[in-house]
Amino acid sequence: MAEQSPPYWVLISVLFSSQPLTPTLAMTLHQAAFELYRRGDAEQRVAGDLLTGTVRNLRKDVQMGSISGPAFEAEIETERGSGTVRFLLTRQGLEMMHAQPEAPPTPPRPRYLN
Repeated sequence: MAEQSPPYWVLISVLFSSQPLTPTLAMTLHQAAFELYRRGDAEQRVAGDLLTGTVRNLRKDVQMGSISGPAFEAEIETERGSGTVRFLLTRQGLEMMHAQPEAPPTPPRPRYLN
């Protein structure tokens, strides 16, 4: 049996959206934000059948009640017009995805010749 991905409402918590979010749109934003979080990047373009836009890593953690996680913002264009989405990746969702930010590469140690 194929492994199913966790439902989007476990992975992402929307703080504000000026556009209605479908499950597909929420998962697209989650995937872009997850990659930004994992790599530690600041911004990523998204494009597809349903939307185009930019997702930005706000590089801060937020908490809303008992839900907390890294915060993101997306400027999107959909068939319903342009909009803004502010959301966070939930800690529970990150744990389910086994996510940890990639460590920056360590510089090589200097070699000394004696």
